[in-house]
Amino acid sequence: MLDLHRRTLLRSADLVAAVGAGQWDGPTPCAPWTVRELVTHMIRENRGFAAAARGERADRSPWTSPVGPSPAADYASSVDEVLAAFAAADPARGFWLPFIDDGIVHPYARAVSFHLLDYLVHGWDVAAATGQKCGFDPDIVAAVLDVAHREVPDGPRRHRERASFRPPVAVPPEAPAMARVLGWLGRDPEWHPSSDS
Repeated sequence: MLDLHRRTLLRSADLVAAVGAGQWDGPTPCAPWTVRELVTHMIRENRGFAAAARGERADRSPWTSPVGPSPAADYASSVDEVLAAFAAADPARGFWLPFIDDGIVHPYARAVSFHLLDYLVHGWDVAAATGQKCGFDPDIVAAVLDVAHREVPDGPRRHRERASFRPPVAVPPEAPAMARVLGWLGRDPEWHPSSDS
């Protein structure tokens, strides 16, 4: 799982690095966030997960830390930070994830799978918003499809205003695995920037 996670984060960094100067304020599939707001969220989540991997269980500041004027550079730095922290983490130590389930300490493998899922989907968000091909490897997509069905059940929680994932979007059962991941997690695989215009 850690290799899948590493490749996902590195690919997401390539996608963020390729965002054009005029695209940062454009819409994303993760409404109502703009590209800049989405990447800010991704930076903070990376910093927060890195802190959790280091064993921090009281300080929430990494999850809300300021982002500088160059989000692409900050994102690349946050990817380096979280990959190093995950690689050095003690698998026997749980992760405190206050903005996911406050007060609950998650097992290492589950935390890695959460982060993997989130960054494949947010990588696709960035790609769709900026006209790029997401380009995630098939084995990554297959693993995330399994995680999505296991960890993100459908139900009333997904209908709440601030739910992490919206209710599923119907996609054909024979659709590519990436489309099935996106549909299950409430994304329209056919979304493009004009969808929000």
